[in-house]
Amino acid sequence: MGSYTQLTQKQRYQIYAFLKAGFSQSAIALEINVHKATVSREIRRNLGKKGYRPKQAHVMAITRRHRADKFVKMTPQLITIIDNLIRNDCSPEQISGALKRNHCIRISHETIYQHILSDKITGGNLYQHLRRSNRKRKKRYGSQSLRGQIPGRVSIDQRPDIVEAKKRIGDWEIGTLIGKNHKGVLLTAVDRKSKFTLIKKAPNKKANIIADATVNLFEPYQKKMFTITSDNGKEFTNHDRIAKELKSGFYFAHPCHAWEQGLTKNTNGLIRRYFPKTMGFENITNDQIQMVMNRLNGRPRKTLGFAKPNDVFFNLKYNKAA
Repeated sequence: MGSYTQLTQKQRYQIYAFLKAGFSQSAIALEINVHKATVSREIRRNLGKKGYRPKQAHVMAITRRHRADKFVKMTPQLITIIDNLIRNDCSPEQISGALKRNHCIRISHETIYQHILSDKITGGNLYQHLRRSNRKRKKRYGSQSLRGQIPGRVSIDQRPDIVEAKKRIGDWEIGTLIGKNHKGVLLTAVDRKSKFTLIKKAPNKKANIIADATVNLFEPYQKKMFTITSDNGKEFTNHDRIAKELKSGFYFAHPCHAWEQGLTKNTNGLIRRYFPKTMGFENITNDQIQMVMNRLNGRPRKTLGFAKPNDVFFNLKYNKAA
């Protein structure tokens, strides 16, 4: 047998005929002069509901081939595309992901970083578009998180599967919003199923302060509490105390995986319409906070079939005994 080549349509018809005749996969491989693993892989990957069919198998193989990633070099045309994306403030990781998703072009973000470094050495300014352009980029060892480790943190990987399905009331996401010049903090919480939102003001984001605020915020709703999921902010360092007092599981999203807390990010964006980044939070009143909560929880939501979060949260009765 020579070097590896793709199976032809003729060989696929031969495989089909030999299978019908009762040949083993090893015998078929000898007959069509390929390795037996090639035959095994061909049948396994291209098996349909009615078994192995040569025409269908050939179409499936061709389709996969066309969808396969293209391993390319940094050509002048590709460099132009990458440079434009960098100047639009896309990170190397975002560029790498976008090229793979939209054009089936695989370029690692490390290669893009090296391109930016080369550009800088020759007097270019691409590096100025990096989000941490004023920091010396170091080779990373171990964790990529810039926020340190939280002792005893339990990963979202260990969270019950039912939370991801959003089938029950009582699985919460929490986060914080910071006022202008770090004056005041808003602790925000949203139920994953009902989109019911809670907000509480805190003087700062020290771990003990946020722990007190979290327990106080959730106390009226303890019968509708199963899990809490947060990002890796150090303000949630006292997560074990929160979990113990609320009798709830506490889980952390992966660092730099904002989509794992997409509901929190979206809800905080809605809250920012009322409390923008240009606003300090030290003078916000409880009446103002309650007004925003009433607006968000009394608004029909498309994701709820245009029901209101208030209605969904209070009409579906889930409790610790359920």
